[in-house]
Amino acid sequence: MDITFRSIGIIHTPFKVKEGMPIQPGGAQGIKGSIILKEKYTEGLADLPGFSHIYLIYYLHKSSGYNLQVIPFLDNTFHGVFATRAPRRPNAIGISVVRLISIRKNILKIENVDMLDGTPLLDIKPYIPEFDILEVENRGWARDISEKVKQYRTDARFK
Repeated sequence: MDITFRSIGIIHTPFKVKEGMPIQPGGAQGIKGSIILKEKYTEGLADLPGFSHIYLIYYLHKSSGYNLQVIPFLDNTFHGVFATRAPRRPNAIGISVVRLISIRKNILKIENVDMLDGTPLLDIKPYIPEFDILEVENRGWARDISEKVKQYRTDARFK
């Protein structure tokens, strides 16, 4: 089955190259960006200003190919790609929770961006803590990374 997505807009950030970017929004605190939504989708932004945070679902447009076993940024051991957030995936889709600062017509100002400038946006969803915050029993290989994510930046491992 073929699946086709179309971009609903473009995410703009200060990051022009992959190397040196934060690897997750938790490491991008305070870094501002914007979204230019295609005008035909502007009506879909109704009621979104009532949310402080939103999910961005986007296409990792500078990622090519994939590996089923990867060494993620915060570890030195191979893991299955589906047990990581590595960008080289069978479907190059990324997801981030960002702070929504403002909306003016079809332009969204956002904060805590961890994606490349020019990233095609596929969808926006509100972040709702009652839906999205879960108590977890296990964090797999990532159990000891909480402090590392704030300082870690991308490197060349997923070129």
